[in-house]
Amino acid sequence: MIARTSRWTGAALAAALATVLGVTGALPAAAAPPGPAAAPSGTAAPAVPPAAPAVAPLTNLAHLDFLLDRTTPAPEAGHSTYRQSSEPTLTLPWTYADARDGGTFARVGGGPLDPATGYWGQGAYNSDDVSRTAVVYLRDWKQTGSESSRQKAYELLRATAYFQTTTGDAAGNVVLWMQPDGTFNRSPVPVELPDPSDSGNSYWLARSIWAFGEGYAAFADDDPEFAAFLQQRLQLGVTALERETLARYGRYDVADGVTVPAWLIGSGADASAEAVLGLAAYSALVPGDAAPRTALTQLSEGVAAMSSGDGQTWPYGAVLPWAKSRSMWHAWSSQMPVALARASTVLGRPDLLKPAVLDQTSFTTTLLTASGPDNAWYPTPVDQTQIAYGADSRLQSALAVASASGAPGLKRIAAVTASWYFGTNRSGTPVYDPATGVTFDGVQADGTVNRNSGAESTIHGLLSMIALDGAPDVSAEAQGLTSVTSRDGLTVVEAETAAPSTGTVVTPDSAWTGESQYSGGSALRLEPGQSATITVPAGSGLRHVEPVLLAAEGVWSTSVWKAGRVPLGTLTTQAGAQGVTAASGALLPQTLPVPIGAGATTITVTAGRNATVVDGLIVRPLVQRLVLGGTAADGRSTTTELLSSTSRLPLPASVGVRGTRSSVSSYDAQGRLVQQRDVQGRSVVVVKPGGFAVLTR
Repeated sequence: MIARTSRWTGAALAAALATVLGVTGALPAAAAPPGPAAAPSGTAAPAVPPAAPAVAPLTNLAHLDFLLDRTTPAPEAGHSTYRQSSEPTLTLPWTYADARDGGTFARVGGGPLDPATGYWGQGAYNSDDVSRTAVVYLRDWKQTGSESSRQKAYELLRATAYFQTTTGDAAGNVVLWMQPDGTFNRSPVPVELPDPSDSGNSYWLARSIWAFGEGYAAFADDDPEFAAFLQQRLQLGVTALERETLARYGRYDVADGVTVPAWLIGSGADASAEAVLGLAAYSALVPGDAAPRTALTQLSEGVAAMSSGDGQTWPYGAVLPWAKSRSMWHAWSSQMPVALARASTVLGRPDLLKPAVLDQTSFTTTLLTASGPDNAWYPTPVDQTQIAYGADSRLQSALAVASASGAPGLKRIAAVTASWYFGTNRSGTPVYDPATGVTFDGVQADGTVNRNSGAESTIHGLLSMIALDGAPDVSAEAQGLTSVTSRDGLTVVEAETAAPSTGTVVTPDSAWTGESQYSGGSALRLEPGQSATITVPAGSGLRHVEPVLLAAEGVWSTSVWKAGRVPLGTLTTQAGAQGVTAASGALLPQTLPVPIGAGATTITVTAGRNATVVDGLIVRPLVQRLVLGGTAADGRSTTTELLSSTSRLPLPASVGVRGTRSSVSSYDAQGRLVQQRDVQGRSVVVVKPGGFAVLTR
C-alpha cells in the first residue's frame, strides 16, 4: 500500500450520473444537487440564488494525451477484452514522465530499463493508472460532451479489462504491470503484494471496479453492448471480492486491542473506498443486481467502521486507511469520505454519511491548518511530501460530502483544499498548469517541486480540475488563493530535546515500526520517578497538549504532566493484544485533560508506574487558523481565513483587520451555516464546538 511517489441516459440516468460521478456541467436541471438548506434564524435568505461566477475552464487533457501509447499484446490465456479479435491494439498511459529541458517530458517505465530486452524492472504501463485514466476521460466526456474523451474512455476501459484475469483460481483479480510490447510482468521488482499481482484482491482490482462501474454508468444508454461487457467484468471482479475478501464480512480482527473490520480489500479502507466509487455508480443504475449492491453495502460498512477519534482526540475524526495500524493516516488514496457520501446516497443510508462529515469538519480542517495534504501522519506528520493524489482525494471528499449533506460550509473547505494546486503549497507556486495540463509530481517538505509529471499526478490533477469546472463557485474561490500568509495549527515538539531530563534518549534501529514511525527517529524513555522538561513555543491562545506515547502490550504505565506548576493531568497507557498489526504495542497520542495557555513554554513529565516512552508532543490550538492570500478576478488583493474549533465549547476568536471590511461565515460541526455577517475592522466571531468559520476580505 505504497503510493508511487518515487518520481516523484434519460432523466434517470442523468440524475444518477450527477450523484455518482460528481459532475453537473452537462446535465439537465433535474440532475442538479439539492439546494441549500433554509437560512438560519436571524439571517435573510436571498430571494434568488447568486449566479455562479464566470471562470475559465481548467481541464486540459493535453499532457495526459501525451502519456498515452498503444501496444498489441500477444495472445495470452485468461486475458481478453471487448472486440479483441477486431480491435487487438490497446491504449494505455506510460507510468512516468521525466522532465527535460525546455518544458518537455520523456515517457519512462518503472524500475531499471534493460536495453537488451526493452523491458523495465516493473513495466511501462500499470493497471492502476490505466483504470484511473479511464475515469478521467469518462468524467470529462460526461461533463463536456467531448467525443475525443468518449473514444479514449472506451479504449482505456478495454485496456483495463485486458489486465483482468478471467479464468482459473485468480479469476476476477487483476495483473498490475505490463511491458511496452504488451507482455505482463506478474512479479515486478521491487515486489508488490500480492505477488503474483493477480493472486489476490488488491488496490488494482479495486481501481478496476471503480472504472468498470463508472464506465457502465456512462455507456449504459450510449453503447448498451459495451456497457454489458463492462457489467460482466465488474461482476467478475465482485466474484473475486466475494471469494477472497467479502467472505469475511461480519468478522473482526484485533489491532493493538481495538476491533477492526476483517473484510476490507487488502485490509484497507482506502482501497475499499475506490471500489465503492465504482460499485455506487453501477448500483445507482442497476439496484436489482444483488451481488454488486451487497458488495457496495459491505465494503461501505467496513470503511465507515474505520472512523476514529473526534475533535479532541487523535485522529480527530478521520477515517483511517488501514486496519493494521491505529497510528497511520495518509493523504494519497484517502477517498473514504467521498465513497461514504456516494454510498450513503445510493443506499439511502444516512449513517454512512455521518463519519464522512466528521472527517471533513474535524480532520480535514486540522490537516489544512497544520500543513496541507501531507503524504503521511504516523501518527505525527513524518512524511510532509505532498502530491496531487492526496490533494485530489481531499478535494473530491469535500465536494461529495457537501453535495450529499447539503452543507454549504464544506464547499468552503473544498475551495481552500483546491487552492493547493494554485500556490498554497510549500513551494508557493502553482503545481498545475491549465495551459499544458501538466501537474507536477509533488512538493517536498522543504518546498522543492518535483517537476516530473507522471500518470498518477496527471490523473488526479485532472480529476480535481474536472471537479472544479463542475463547481465554478468553488473554482473561482480556489483560484483566487495563491499564497499562505500564516498557519496556526498542529505542531510537533520532539521529546528527545527535553532539558533538563533524567531520562534516556533511545534510538531504534529503524524509526518505522511496521505500523507507525518515531518522529525524529528517537524517543525519550523515563523510568519510574524520572522526569523531563520539554520546551514548547508560546502560542496565540489555549492549546491542547497531546503526548505521543508508546503503549506497551499488557503493561500499564502512568505519567504526570505539568505546565510550570499547573497540573495538566495524569495519563495511563496500555495497549491491548497485538493481533493483526506488525508490532506489539502502539505509538499513539493521548490528549491531556487541561489545555495550556498562550504563554506556557515548558511541559514537565514525571514517570509513575512502569516506564514511560515519549516520542514527542503534539500541540494544537483550540482555535486553529489558516490565512491565505491571493488576487480576485477584478485584480483586488484578497485574504481568506479558515478558523477551526477543536473544543467542546463555543470559543470566541478575533477576526478582521483595522480599517478593512470583511465577510464572516460561521458553520457548525456538520458544516451548516449558523451565521453570516459583515464586520468592519477588528471583531469577534464565536466558533461553534467542532465547527469552523471562514472570513474573506
